Amino acid sequence: MSRPRRRLREVITQLAQSEAHTILVQGESGTGKELVARGLHFESARRNSPFMEVNCAAITETLFESELFGHEKGAFTDAKSTKKGLMELADGGTLFLDEVGEIPLASQAKLLRCLQERSFKRVGGTRDIRVDVRVIAATNRSLETMVTDGTFREELFYRLNVIPLTIPPLRERTEDILPLARHFLSEANRTFHKTIKRFAPETEVLLLGYAWPGNVRELKNLVERLVILSTAESIDAHHLPVQFSKLPEARAGEDTSPESRTLAAVEHSYILRVMQQVKGNKSEAAKILGITRQTLRKKLTEA
Repeated sequence: MSRPRRRLREVITQLAQSEAHTILVQGESGTGKELVARGLHFESARRNSPFMEVNCAAITETLFESELFGHEKGAFTDAKSTKKGLMELADGGTLFLDEVGEIPLASQAKLLRCLQERSFKRVGGTRDIRVDVRVIAATNRSLETMVTDGTFREELFYRLNVIPLTIPPLRERTEDILPLARHFLSEANRTFHKTIKRFAPETEVLLLGYAWPGNVRELKNLVERLVILSTAESIDAHHLPVQFSKLPEARAGEDTSPESRTLAAVEHSYILRVMQQVKGNKSEAAKILGITRQTLRKKLTEA
């Protein structure tokens, strides 16, 4: 586990066990913001209460207030019965607002009041309903920039940003790529009833050298696709999509001739790259490689 991931794990545990009522999770698409939100809920004292989630980008402005706060019978044409909103349904638990930056300005004002008062009125209602809800908001956009642009309310930003939590992109924590890939391989084997044993060493070099613009989601989707399509015992380099077709640039003085691409040479090159990624930490390298420190020392002396 990389240092950024280990630190994120520690912060999630601390926040989950705290009394924080509002948490803002920031990160690029595919970094796992929903998983973080679920971790914050299920590691907290609220774990036995509801976890409700809503994709704010998927709700129209006219329906947002009704979805979030509910409505009374007869509040509008189609309101044939009273309906509880997600805020009320999450009472005692957690409400996850994904893509919070997509909430229309008019609806932002109503959400702000609810967060300030911890109460709301259903659409068409007159009674204030009080709730005890932890609100976790997530976004892949810069809310500060949106505040400057006038597309996000400054007061709501500060209300949400009490405890910000940023998930680093996968390209900034390359030590996590192979452990995650192996985890997803095991998951995909179980899901699709396959018995693929490993990634070939050269495949792992290519995985390490890729920028992962889609982050963890892209890695998981790739591994699932490879498992579904593969009939071999290992996933080899030629199984990867075209964007992986080039090895990372060789280090100065590295022999890249075909004669040098024996399995032993590929393995040795891969080990050196992992050592470079972890800045020479043999314990970290051994964990990533799935071998003991003694085996690693032996392989480092072989060339």
